[in-house]
Amino acid sequence: MKNLVFYLGLGLLFTHEMDAMTNHEWRVLPLTSWLPDATGELVFLVAHVPLFAVTIAFVASLNTRVRALTQKIASGFLIVHAGLHAAFSGHEAYEFSSHVSSLLIYGAAVCGVVFFVLSAIGATGKR
Repeated sequence: MKNLVFYLGLGLLFTHEMDAMTNHEWRVLPLTSWLPDATGELVFLVAHVPLFAVTIAFVASLNTRVRALTQKIASGFLIVHAGLHAAFSGHEAYEFSSHVSSLLIYGAAVCGVVFFVLSAIGATGKR
């Protein structure tokens, strides 16, 4: 169940990044907001290729330690990511106002929390 929740969260995050293109997320991020719009869009898009490739590679690692650590880091990121969206929601260029956008962002965070809860339950059950 923990793995299912993790993969659902990752799927929500990856889908959110598609939604982020239609909501011009690069206009909000400190690293890209100062760039001309077309350049910011391209940098935002291209930067996700290595981010996704590395994430997928580590999640699919045959090394169980690497895979488990990656799941923890990614699940933590799902939670932090939602916090960042909440923090940036007042930004003048923030466009994530649809229910679908909120479901993707905060649903991923819920998956991150549930992953840690299930991990803690599993860890205490092994003692």
